[in-house]
Amino acid sequence: MSPVTRSALVIPSGYASQEVASFIAQLEDLLKRQRDQTRKLTPADLEWQPAPGMNTIGMLMAHQAIIEAAWTRLGIDDVQLDQVRVEEILGIGIKDDGMPLPEDGAPPASLAGKELAFYDDLMTRAREYLKRVAVGVKDSDLTIIRHRTRPNGEPRELEVRWMIHFMVGHFAAHFGQILLLQHARQAMKAGAKRS
Repeated sequence: MSPVTRSALVIPSGYASQEVASFIAQLEDLLKRQRDQTRKLTPADLEWQPAPGMNTIGMLMAHQAIIEAAWTRLGIDDVQLDQVRVEEILGIGIKDDGMPLPEDGAPPASLAGKELAFYDDLMTRAREYLKRVAVGVKDSDLTIIRHRTRPNGEPRELEVRWMIHFMVGHFAAHFGQILLLQHARQAMKAGAKRS
């Protein structure tokens, strides 16, 4: 009989809200799983683009970090969109992921040749910032509505709980894209070897 493998979220202690601690545990689990799946990626893998205008794995990883830092600033720190500065947290700017690319666009030169450690550092910085800020969020804070204006001028109301929930879904969606790009890259390499 095989040993039982247990899957469980480890809810961190010290948070003012157990719900926030659960969101953090979900994000930590996703980051661990993503890291487990990406340890063998080379700079060439990270900047491989299936076709012009398409994202690379490196772009997606940078984007995950940028959005996590930016939404922490928007949702928890209560900073307006035009005042969000992720450079202070990540060392790169909000547009440095190159997204969205134009239809025929190439990956940004600023990410060329970057090692996996560069992206790991971005994610670590974003996550540590989120955890440092989120630890004091109380259950009553989760229902606060943040009034924001989209770049097109449209007003928007965002609940703090929803914004943290969005970060979990956003990270997971791009993790899925990263896995898909990894598989496509491996299939391309295997096809080239058979030719």
